[in-house]
Amino acid sequence: MTTPALNTVSWFQIGSDRPEQTNRFYGELFGWNFTADPDLDGYDLIRYAVGADPVGGLAHSPDASANHAIFLVLVQDVAATVAATESLGGKVIQPATTAPDGLVFAYLLDTSGNRFGVFTPAPKS
Repeated sequence: MTTPALNTVSWFQIGSDRPEQTNRFYGELFGWNFTADPDLDGYDLIRYAVGADPVGGLAHSPDASANHAIFLVLVQDVAATVAATESLGGKVIQPATTAPDGLVFAYLLDTSGNRFGVFTPAPKS
C-alpha cells in the first residue's frame, strides 16, 4: 500500500447504525466493496471497485445519533495538528488517540463547526 502525501485527504469514514444497508447502498451506487477489518471489530474497510488498497471505513454506530460522514487528513504529527487547530480557533472533539495497531488520530471542528479528522498511520512492521 502506498502512503499518500502529507496534508491531503487520505481517508474517509461513514458511521451507520445500519451497516449492512449502508454497504448495499454504496456498493450498488458506486461499486464499492466492504470487508470486515481484521484488526477492529465493528468496522468495515471500503475499497473502490478498482484498486486493492482500502480508501475508507464504515464504523458500525450504536444508534442513528452517531451516524456521520467525515474526511480525514494524513498529517506528520497529530498532537501538533491538534494544537494548531486550537490556536486557529478550531475545537477538539477527540484528542490525539492511539489505536491498538499504533495508528494515531484525532477528531476536530473547524471554525465553521465542520467535523474532520487527522491521522498518522500505524508504524510499518
